[in-house]
Amino acid sequence: MALSDQMPPSPGSDPADDALKGDIIELVVPALSTYLSVVRTATAGLAARLSFTFDEIEDLRIAVDEACAMLLSLPGPGDPTTLTCRFRVLPEALAVTVSAPVDEKAVMPMEQSFAWQVLTAHAAEVNGSADHGVASVELLKRRRPPR
Repeated sequence: MALSDQMPPSPGSDPADDALKGDIIELVVPALSTYLSVVRTATAGLAARLSFTFDEIEDLRIAVDEACAMLLSLPGPGDPTTLTCRFRVLPEALAVTVSAPVDEKAVMPMEQSFAWQVLTAHAAEVNGSADHGVASVELLKRRRPPR
């Protein structure tokens, strides 16, 4: 199943489909690095709720922090904006989409960059895009089955 299949559907979709795809938690903070600790804490709390191991929680915190830092480094649309972190709680995974308004000409870092290497080392699936003035990074972290 593709990461996009596990992420929140577009507005106007059937609510019954949403119930099958897990709870959604959305956190919106100012697009300032001083608020990343709030995002990291929320990430860790949700991962703990899913009984992720300590190492899995740390991996996810690192990946989300790196995704946020990547978006904050892109040129913004001018005025201070917001950073949105949308979590989807799945039975065996946590899907996270981090997004922020950016300048129309903003380009995501290349997949060979250090930032992408960090993301792919700490999450099962990673996708990124910058279109129509919004940049986003989607992550999926699966929980290891209990031994």
